[in-house]
Amino acid sequence: MLFSLFKPALFLIDPEKAHRLTIAGLKAAPLPAVRHDPALASEVAGVTFPAPVGIAAGFDKDAEVPDAVLGLGFGFAEVGSITPRPQAGNPKPRLFRLAEDRAVINRMGFNNGGADAALERLEARRGKAGVVGINIGANKDSDDRIADYAVMTKLMAPHATYLAVNISSPNTPGLRALQDEGALVELLDAVFEARGADGPPIFLKVAPDLEPEDVDSIARIAMDKKLGALIVSNTTISRPPLKSSQAGETGGLSGAPLRDLALQRIRDFRKATGGAMPLVGVGGIGSADDAWARIRAGASLIQIYSALVYEGPGLAQKINRGLVQRMKREGFSTIAEAVGTE
Repeated sequence: MLFSLFKPALFLIDPEKAHRLTIAGLKAAPLPAVRHDPALASEVAGVTFPAPVGIAAGFDKDAEVPDAVLGLGFGFAEVGSITPRPQAGNPKPRLFRLAEDRAVINRMGFNNGGADAALERLEARRGKAGVVGINIGANKDSDDRIADYAVMTKLMAPHATYLAVNISSPNTPGLRALQDEGALVELLDAVFEARGADGPPIFLKVAPDLEPEDVDSIARIAMDKKLGALIVSNTTISRPPLKSSQAGETGGLSGAPLRDLALQRIRDFRKATGGAMPLVGVGGIGSADDAWARIRAGASLIQIYSALVYEGPGLAQKINRGLVQRMKREGFSTIAEAVGTE
């Protein structure tokens, strides 16, 4: 209710400034921890997630408010992407609301304060409850991006419930080339070596803009390397029909227009892995119906971000309530039972 009252005013503010105001508000007035329905809990990669709805990387780039995010009803928070050194990202403006399409285009470019600043915050929350994943990236001007991921793995592993290796942002030139088979094997070998034997599970975040042979190759490598999960998917560089006057902006498209493509990629990876690899569904999820469809297609967990722009901060709790209703209606006693049952 409150969000609907303030939404028109928020939409008059530059999107990036509005986002910073949101982070400042969460810092100033964090909410207490939420008690989730036990039926929503599931185990993925050896980690117990109290609810399947998480916030995607990009919202809390610098690990400023992970506990406040959990207080909004999210079952887990993924912070980042964080790079070894601070970087300003791409020139502004670089974030665009496509209100007519309930979408967002961004070309942020891994803007963040760097590993050292994030580590101070993560160290300060050591010992606190809650599932917090850390999404790691490479600096744009790095001479050795694989080495960047290895460095970030070593630094962040002690503070992460899981590590998410992000090689799928379209806004760092050449980054998506790390999804190619040879480069991906080399990258994951370096990450696992840096993590060590007792580190957190490794998740890999992939792009939606993949050919069938890419899906098969990534799925094979993911299973061979024993990844904890695949995060499917990042923003798209494709452009379905859009109504907004800002539809021609370059960058990654997210929000409602990504829904069908991201759902199909979950189905593709479910088939390619034979259901043996946990999947995290991301992209175009804005309701309990969207979340339920992604879970039934094979996602053990889901993440949201762009939909918060249009639905407000109560969306996670709304989706959680809707999932419980759908589970009861269709005879599932736990959310895990529904995964892949479409």
